[in-house]
Amino acid sequence: MAEWLGPGLARPVSDEITVGESTMRGFINDNVYHSSEYGDIHYSSYIPETYDGSKPYALFVTLPGWEGLYFQGAGANMVEDFGVEAIRYNDEMIVISTQLNDWGETSANQAIALTEYFLAHYNIDSSKVYLHGYSGGGETGSLVMEKRPDLYTAFLCCATQWDGDMDKLVKAGTPVYMAVGENDSYYGSKPLKDAYGKLYELYKAEGYSESEIDKILVLDIKDQKYFSDRGFTDQHGGGQAFAKDEAIMGWLFGEH
Repeated sequence: MAEWLGPGLARPVSDEITVGESTMRGFINDNVYHSSEYGDIHYSSYIPETYDGSKPYALFVTLPGWEGLYFQGAGANMVEDFGVEAIRYNDEMIVISTQLNDWGETSANQAIALTEYFLAHYNIDSSKVYLHGYSGGGETGSLVMEKRPDLYTAFLCCATQWDGDMDKLVKAGTPVYMAVGENDSYYGSKPLKDAYGKLYELYKAEGYSESEIDKILVLDIKDQKYFSDRGFTDQHGGGQAFAKDEAIMGWLFGEH
């Protein structure tokens, strides 16, 4: 049972966690999970004040991009809106925003370890465990999907490229939504188009029908007007707009 500090804030349930001392946008910043296998894992957390462990809550893990990595400073991840916006979709959901060190395999292992910690120490509904990654965080997320797609209900992959192997993902059938600007200034749209095409063919080879694939695999390419209408000139930075797009976020939390 956690000790309550106020809305959205709670003490850890084990001594493996050091609680951060600052808050931003309703999140505690710079919590640290001291993983025996993967070292210190920094993250921000939002735990609804209604959570008391008596019933299972959803879990949302968001992996920010380069500007939110730990070397940028504690709380730098909170410039992204995905974690904050997620709260609007389910008032019985714990939200974790990571501050990892890169977008490679170690960070993927840390994201998995942090997810597993919350699954082990909090009352989490295993059918409502959501993963999101933006930019470099999306690359990390694709590696998470290579390793442990079975942990997650669905994965939202934004303004990024796909680095991970797809075999375990196809076996697990974990739904994936890919969103990117047609002319993303960092990645372009081709990497996600290629990833979508490869995944589509892998699912077909597994015997999935087109309608079945369409339910678990979405490619959403946005044109410049989409970003301009939301005040962005740059399509990569404009990927932040996906956090406030109810069609995109609603897919993650509403359809699965």
